[in-house]
Amino acid sequence: MPNLRDVGGHPTRDGRVVRTGLLYRSGALPRLDGVDGEAFARLGIRRVYDLRGARERDHAPDRLPPGTAYVVGDVLAGWSEGGPDRVFAWFEDPAAARRELGGGGADALWTEQYRQLVTLPSARAAYGRLFREVAAAENRPALVHCSGGKDRTGWAVAALLLLLDVARDAVMADYLRSNGSRDDPAVAAMLEALVERGGEPELWRPIFTAEPHYLEAALEEVRIAFGSIEAYFADGLAVDAATRDALRAAFIG
Repeated sequence: MPNLRDVGGHPTRDGRVVRTGLLYRSGALPRLDGVDGEAFARLGIRRVYDLRGARERDHAPDRLPPGTAYVVGDVLAGWSEGGPDRVFAWFEDPAAARRELGGGGADALWTEQYRQLVTLPSARAAYGRLFREVAAAENRPALVHCSGGKDRTGWAVAALLLLLDVARDAVMADYLRSNGSRDDPAVAAMLEALVERGGEPELWRPIFTAEPHYLEAALEEVRIAFGSIEAYFADGLAVDAATRDALRAAFIG
């Protein structure tokens, strides 16, 4: 299970700790068998939130054990300028990839994507549902994932940790931990296929890397659009005060 880790364990600024065993994060889950299946079963996960788009889900569908609830929240639905469908198309067309991603295009695209994670209506709907539901004990433990567990999932986790009053530097460090998870066979297969088509893997490095300025772009968008992380949850995600309090009560020990 690529990039799998517990969201908990971080100290809050008032000296408490985010509880473990309640929410996990990972990349996609198309191969939950053998050792991975046994490890997943030990976590006792009741609900999986898949933040991917339809083409991603069709390409690598989750294979979950019976009894695990499966919730789709297509975060980037409606973002025609750079969503997953366009990324898939560029994988299949090296000339288009060079045109769109070269000369800093990939970095600019991914920076804009992080702003979209904050304000795009589909993103607000998906994240709002995630946080409203994991506030309830019957929906935990839960797991949230996208394709690599880095971007859409990375923002979900960063936003929650900030709401729980984890220090911003610690949130950034946790976000960057995804750069240590390079064992995703799906990514390796895609890059191998890219090379066979005459593509240039280096063009894709900004897309497969967690960069500090990506997360900073999302945080700046929160400030501009909502003013604070509290207001982002309240006004952007429709997570009311009682639910925010329930999240804090559940996740902070």
